[in-house]
Amino acid sequence: MSDPHPARASPEKEDKRTFLQKLAEFIHPGPDSRAELIETLADAEDNDVIGAESRVMLEGVIRMADLTAGDVMVAAPRMDVINIDSPYDEILNVVIDTAHSRFPVYEGDRENIIGILLAKDLLKLQRAPELNIRALLRPAAFVPESKGLNDLLREFRGNRNHLAVVIDEFGRIAGLITIEDVLEQIVGEIEDEFDIAEDEGDIFALADRTYRVSGDTAVERVAEAFGVTLAPSQGSDGEHKFETIGGLVAHEMGHVPKRGEFLTLAGLNFVVLHTKGGAVRWFKVAPATETDDNTG
Repeated sequence: MSDPHPARASPEKEDKRTFLQKLAEFIHPGPDSRAELIETLADAEDNDVIGAESRVMLEGVIRMADLTAGDVMVAAPRMDVINIDSPYDEILNVVIDTAHSRFPVYEGDRENIIGILLAKDLLKLQRAPELNIRALLRPAAFVPESKGLNDLLREFRGNRNHLAVVIDEFGRIAGLITIEDVLEQIVGEIEDEFDIAEDEGDIFALADRTYRVSGDTAVERVAEAFGVTLAPSQGSDGEHKFETIGGLVAHEMGHVPKRGEFLTLAGLNFVVLHTKGGAVRWFKVAPATETDDNTG
């Protein structure tokens, strides 16, 4: 007996494009490469189809597909790490000076990362001094340098880690990468608590009677605030002129300053507190002592 309701083949979805639309797509087919797709996004912005910020973010997503953890990581020599055997006060000073929220912790050798310490977990020691730092450590996540950023972002979201230690092909520590490093490839530089508007100030007094000074603060402003004369040394090309304290300190050091380096200049000790994009964002400044050296 035949089926009274034979199965009918589903009709193909109706193509609602007009003849002119079909002709235009035939003449100008869609992009078949990333470069062409980026060009298409630029055209879309020019035609007011998308905004400038949207185009930048979409381009970031596209370009990120070619990047790996090794491309954007903080290299091992620049990592701020904590020795598990350091006294509590020393660890606390590292946390305050660097202002990070997470720190790789090592034992014996810097290559021997045994866990991750969250700065907020140190508060638990205030209420329970009998606790051991080791008991506060979180498991460390390790990823190879070749790890794609797309995959890494998916892992960060899945396991709720915000930091991973990057290892090279020989199993050595190559650096570290955070979820912020990955997201900045899409949305650009992410402002944090160290990034403030220019009109909100650039020199701040700290509780320990030192000062936090923005790297883009005018040299004249720093000199006036501390009552010193800040004149750069004269090079072979004559006297140098620098507008910002960051530029002056970099010149005196002879290289781009790295976090933790310091310079004594005009009776002031400038410690590099925070760097971003190859420039010093913040210094910690205090009157120099007789034992302070002139190099970091």
